[in-house]
Amino acid sequence: MASTADFRNGMVIKYNHSLVTIVEFQHVKPGKGGAFVRTKLKDVISGKVLDNTFRAGEKVEEIRLEARQMQYLYQEGDGFVFMDHETYEQISMGADLVSPDIAKYMKEGVDFKVLFTEGSPLVLELPFFLELEIVETEPGDKGDRVSAATKPAKLETGAVVQVPLFVSQGEVVKVDTRTDEYIERVKG
Repeated sequence: MASTADFRNGMVIKYNHSLVTIVEFQHVKPGKGGAFVRTKLKDVISGKVLDNTFRAGEKVEEIRLEARQMQYLYQEGDGFVFMDHETYEQISMGADLVSPDIAKYMKEGVDFKVLFTEGSPLVLELPFFLELEIVETEPGDKGDRVSAATKPAKLETGAVVQVPLFVSQGEVVKVDTRTDEYIERVKG
């Protein structure tokens, strides 16, 4: 058990039956009354941010998370199989850990960050940017590089993003997986 005196940015604690990361905190000692700690907490799984105030010296349960780089290998039934780069151990993660927002970017050979607690996977994090091939889109307009008009393009993983009119089928594009936005064409 840790107390509010042990708080630090990035610390993971158990709060209201869920795991949260301390984003920021401030110890406050008012002139009247007891001291307290004002915090901003981020839910590890949902990403929701909330504010909370703890009494000074209040006990909280600290959770140790281990982050590992793992390579996505293949899908097996409802599970997704990953390989640890260091131990070459393969683990299968159920659909409960792989949300639809993540599943639409699952490409074999891509490295993901996996957070573990007590030896079991807890959270799967996508890379912020991926380079993916466009498998289906309308023909490109070569001369139209100035307008901001876009068209839908289906990527090799099944995700659909909006791309500029000049981008063609078969090209590789860089995509921001957090916002589902086209960033640039990849030369090559």
